Amino acid sequence: MELTGSQILLESLQKEGIETVFGYPGGAVINIYDDLFDSPIEHILNRHEQAAVHAADGYARCTGKVGVVIATSGPGATNTVTGIATAYMDSIPLVVITGQVPTPLIGNDAFQEADMCGITRPCTKHNFLVQDIRDLARTIKEAFYIARTGRPGPVLIDFPKDIQVQKHRFSYPDKVEMRGYKPTYAGNSRQISKAAKMILKARRPVLYVGGGINLSAANDELLKIAELTQTPVTTTLMAMSGFPQRHPLALGMLGMHGTFYANMSVTECDLLIAVGARFDDRVTGRIDSFASKAKVIHIDIDPTSIKKNVAADLPIVGDLKDVLSKLYVKLNENPDDLQSLVKGTADWRGNIDAWKQQHPMSYQASESLIKPQFVIEKIRELTADDAIISTEVGQHQMWTAQFFQFSQPRTFLTSGGLGTMGFGLPAALGAQVAFPDRQVIDISGDGSFQMNSQELATLVQYRLPVKIAILNNNFLGMVRQWQQMFFDKRYSQTCMELPIDFVKLAEAYGATGLQATKVEDVEKTIKQALETPGPVLMEFKVAREENVLPMVPAGKGIHEMVLAS
Repeated sequence: MELTGSQILLESLQKEGIETVFGYPGGAVINIYDDLFDSPIEHILNRHEQAAVHAADGYARCTGKVGVVIATSGPGATNTVTGIATAYMDSIPLVVITGQVPTPLIGNDAFQEADMCGITRPCTKHNFLVQDIRDLARTIKEAFYIARTGRPGPVLIDFPKDIQVQKHRFSYPDKVEMRGYKPTYAGNSRQISKAAKMILKARRPVLYVGGGINLSAANDELLKIAELTQTPVTTTLMAMSGFPQRHPLALGMLGMHGTFYANMSVTECDLLIAVGARFDDRVTGRIDSFASKAKVIHIDIDPTSIKKNVAADLPIVGDLKDVLSKLYVKLNENPDDLQSLVKGTADWRGNIDAWKQQHPMSYQASESLIKPQFVIEKIRELTADDAIISTEVGQHQMWTAQFFQFSQPRTFLTSGGLGTMGFGLPAALGAQVAFPDRQVIDISGDGSFQMNSQELATLVQYRLPVKIAILNNNFLGMVRQWQQMFFDKRYSQTCMELPIDFVKLAEAYGATGLQATKVEDVEKTIKQALETPGPVLMEFKVAREENVLPMVPAGKGIHEMVLAS
């Protein structure tokens, strides 16, 4: 059966199990959208292409599936770049399909032409320019294979308009064979045996866990090893929902805004077991003082991440689920050594408990000012620990990581590597599409929210009951904090002096708007929002100059924390 290029695309998406795509139409993809009209694939019309990519990203983060985006050529395609880079930095599987001018016009500065392969080469796992309809089905198969395997990431398919209307016999490949791309899934048994021996000999071990723990769905394996060995666990921003934060072995987040006890544990440990983490600079601070007393075991599916920033004494390349499962078996082969380990590390755990008592994660409560941390704690309490939470980027993001205490995998959606303002609202939208019956909440700052506030229209159109909590301090809060602490309170261009009536804004889009200006209003506002059908925007007028602490200043080691303003 012969199909047009656009029909081949949609049939291929169905073969990949795609039920939902996000996007925005335009001239260079009008044939795709015409065929979408009759397709069983659900399309979510976002109000901006960047938001469409973030929505697909949120969908992918909470489901583990590949998110799909369609955008037109030129500005429509270039608008996707921030979303693609966001997914790339956080290893999120996406396939982004952009329209392109007809192949004879490529390179001639045609109307709405942009070299998307050139533009996105640094921020995609791979990209394709389709130049022959005979290659289309194979290209789509390869794109999905690359996006979801190994270390996941975004893949772009640039799809010229003339190829969309050409016809060819449709045959979708059963499998992919790519000579230059063969990810390693099985961890090396000898290396895993060495890791078990190093762990059993340690006296001050720490598990340092990154976002790979959720990507590989190895959460249960991590928990079993932590409990078996009684090893404390610290998590990066990307892994906050990867290990239950109320577990006695949980140390919370480490790094620039990490807990005192996480940072001190890493500084003083004698064995650091890095699991699906890449030693980001926000985690390590000064490299020469990071875990300087420790041997390092580094487990990751991406061999290029190992030894890139911090030297590893024992590298293990493989999927975390496979490696941790094998490591658990190896550890259990030595029951006497295990018993000795747990007994020998008792003093270490005692020291950590003392650090927790000495400097707990806390804030100074107020009866007259709404503290942002208080709002976050109340949201957690009133959602019974079952909500999917997204954030924008800034102070509210760090407070959420510090105080929400996540317990379920894939329930914290946030832009870690790129730090993209405007991510949270469309990401929450994507999560709500994926899980229409779950509670989804975007915790936002007033600055970040305005980056993609137009997605309120998308929420209303598709009746998506996302709840939005804006912690409004009328500042670009994180930059203002740096200006306060390091630039003599010279608040250059960080004060949002024009007050926005967010309640009216929500109502203008057809959503519900609520506002809390007093401490006693917080709980009832959240309850009302949760009980109200459809999308709801809650604005909380919070303390204007509250700071995120602890904080490690730039250029300092993670043990050199500022603990008070």
